Amino acid sequence: MTAPEQYASVRYLVDDVQVAIDFYTGHLGFTLNTSAVPAFADVVRGPLRLLLSGSASSGARATPEGSTDPGRNRIHLTVEDLDAEIVRLREAGLSFRSDVVAGPGGRQILLADPAGNLVELFQPARA
Repeated sequence: MTAPEQYASVRYLVDDVQVAIDFYTGHLGFTLNTSAVPAFADVVRGPLRLLLSGSASSGARATPEGSTDPGRNRIHLTVEDLDAEIVRLREAGLSFRSDVVAGPGGRQILLADPAGNLVELFQPARA
């Protein structure tokens, strides 16, 4: 079991590790933790450690029962001002996979990384 002071890790399969590093560190506030480009890198934001696995990594091997298609799962990043983040990321040339969706818990939009993995930007409802 993971100790409370350790990171929670998520693995994403990516087409280009350096492009993924640049995306997550340049646009979404992650910092580079370790790098073995072109095979692997990990970036960190708060308690999340995102493992970026290129085709040369052991993490990119297909699971016995599934496929390696990215995008079915997503990471969820809380933001203070969703509208400002949308503007900032669009000005950086990024596009979104969805429109803004609002519900009782807040508002969200989906963004895809360069390999098609989904990132949900979420602004909680104001209390």
